[in-house]
Amino acid sequence: MSTTLNVFYVSISGNTRAFAKRLVALSQVEHAKNAANPLINAVEYDEQADTSIMDQPYFIMVPTYLDGGDGIDNGYTEVLTLDFRDELDAGNTENLLGIIGSGNRNFNAQFGLTAKHYARRYNSPLIGLYELRGNDEEAHKIYAVMQKYQLDYDQRGVKRALV
Repeated sequence: MSTTLNVFYVSISGNTRAFAKRLVALSQVEHAKNAANPLINAVEYDEQADTSIMDQPYFIMVPTYLDGGDGIDNGYTEVLTLDFRDELDAGNTENLLGIIGSGNRNFNAQFGLTAKHYARRYNSPLIGLYELRGNDEEAHKIYAVMQKYQLDYDQRGVKRALV
């Protein structure tokens, strides 16, 4: 398996950044226990971000910000991560191994909706959702799934698609 898992993310309120830091710290602990456990390289998107991360297999993390409504009948238009989406549109999404999303479970159907939209848009699996800043249990679960998808990519040479 690759020795590094690449994560490209956007953070608006700081919650996604906090979870990215949690994942990086977890990977460092797990790598120290067993060098076969990959480290996480997390790159936050901004206008100066090094987008070469998309030239290798990578995962993305996106928060959910919508325009109101219930996410089913209305309020399904994603806002605030549009520049990140444009960057992904211009990049290599054939290397995009999976989508990780966040949100607030109080918003019911809207929870993780941006990640679900991105999964469809980029034909990449939604591999995990976490709430707000995430917790250790969510980080362990998502780290394990990331390893699984990276190993699958390493073995097959192509990403898993939705269709």
